[in-house]
Amino acid sequence: MVVRGHRSAGRAIPDCATCLIYDGRDRNRQASLHAKWLKFFVGPSGDNEIPLLKFANGTRFYLGFDLVMKILLISPQTPDTFWSFKHAIRFVARKASMAPLGLLTVAAMLPPEWQLKLVDLNVEKLKDEDLRWADYVLLGAMIVHKDSVREIVARCAAFKKTVIAGGPLFTTGHEAFPEIQHFVLGEAEDLMPQVVADIKSGRLQSLYSTTHRPDMAHTPMPRWDLINFKYYVTMSVQFSRGCPFDCEFCDIIVMNGRVPRTKTPAQLIAELDGLRVRGWKDMVFIVDDNFIGNKPRTKALLRELIEWRRRTGTGIGFLTEASVNLADDPELCALMVASGFKKVFVGIETPSVEALAECHKVQNNNRDLVDSVKTLQRAGLEVMGGFIVGFDSDQSDIFKRQFDFIQRSGVATAMVGLLTALPQTRLWQRLKKEGRLEVESSGNNTDAALNFKPKLNRDFLESGYRDLVKKLYEPGNYYRRIRTFLKSHRPAGPRRPLSRADFFAFLKSFWVLGVLHRGRVGYWRLFIGTLIRRPRQFPHAIELAILGYHFRRMAKAV
Repeated sequence: MVVRGHRSAGRAIPDCATCLIYDGRDRNRQASLHAKWLKFFVGPSGDNEIPLLKFANGTRFYLGFDLVMKILLISPQTPDTFWSFKHAIRFVARKASMAPLGLLTVAAMLPPEWQLKLVDLNVEKLKDEDLRWADYVLLGAMIVHKDSVREIVARCAAFKKTVIAGGPLFTTGHEAFPEIQHFVLGEAEDLMPQVVADIKSGRLQSLYSTTHRPDMAHTPMPRWDLINFKYYVTMSVQFSRGCPFDCEFCDIIVMNGRVPRTKTPAQLIAELDGLRVRGWKDMVFIVDDNFIGNKPRTKALLRELIEWRRRTGTGIGFLTEASVNLADDPELCALMVASGFKKVFVGIETPSVEALAECHKVQNNNRDLVDSVKTLQRAGLEVMGGFIVGFDSDQSDIFKRQFDFIQRSGVATAMVGLLTALPQTRLWQRLKKEGRLEVESSGNNTDAALNFKPKLNRDFLESGYRDLVKKLYEPGNYYRRIRTFLKSHRPAGPRRPLSRADFFAFLKSFWVLGVLHRGRVGYWRLFIGTLIRRPRQFPHAIELAILGYHFRRMAKAV
């Protein structure tokens, strides 16, 4: 860090490595002291108050300070899961599916004069020189990052670096990390000013937390300058936090509440424009808990997005997460498509009415879920679906019912997982009360491991899950599902121009999927059939074929 001097009363400062002392009358003259404050400057009372300094020319002043800290922000490595898309992103020569939005946003809450460096372990290695450089380490993590976090913290300890940790992993389970001394629990906007002040004074608290839900109008623009865009397939932004629904297994309402809060449309468009002017032309994931949680505000944003597209001519496209009741609002669907949305992830969960009632998924009840999916597909949106097996009410036929539902609906990207009790959720509380919790959640519900005692036989559930995932992504079934999707899907909205990376991914798919892979017959059938019958959907079909390669690799490893 760098400490700059000026006339002021003495104040306590932290132990630091480097300081610059300036003559108050001549800033060109300076003495650079490379030493520990506590070794060199001890106040009259024996503490580390800044002393009175006397220069050779007779100038006398007390040294004040303005700390220029060196902050290292670390994003842990994401393990290979269905969600990592590791085997698909290689087709486009990228290293990670998404940039670490949380850390980029926290970085924007730090003083602008501080020196920042972000290391994303999904795209680069953490070097010893990075740790030597840093005064403090800020670590942001989700539950799935648990193992990587422990490795990072051990390396920081070896270099005697102070770690300040935040994110969902710690918000719901910081007690499991006694090796970390400082935590920021919950949303950062209201907490970071105190963290910054305490870093400056050298008096960091062990715990920073609040039950207050911050106004997202005060959330700063992410520090896009800290990352290299060429490493990522998609960028991410956030418009809202919170979800109005109350699903028993979901931890969103634990962390972000049930009253959706949003940024202003101008805020989000400024963030998108920040990406655009830096050269981003590809997809942007709006990572909201439920993008349509506050429909009036969402519609207001979408109208502004449409105007922004018209004004800038951008080719950026969007994907997001939303509840299935999106299908009930044709105007909202039309606005999303017109503003450039191409995909939406929907928590469908299960075809079992009893299981939907059990987990309080009220928005999915009393409707034909296949028809809702088809409605969204006809509107121009690809539906990526989340599915769960392992509910207490599930019967032995649940795997067949899930398979049949997914095939009929044409949900090509079907993320099927075993029910997991995430920390502090209503499900976790209920199972704990019933004495059925067994181990902590890994944060990856596709790893074929239950963390509680199920009603159905455990071995039956876990083996049935493995068989279901393998069957869903067997080439014949997967390519059949893509064709079902293409029949329902009606391409609409702005067309995205194909990039150089898209072109090379297309060529690579010829060799990997059309020659080397055992599903090559299904690939060429999809390739030729789509090119002849649905040429506008051809790029989408090849993209799904490439994603299927990743899913098959992951299914094989389950």
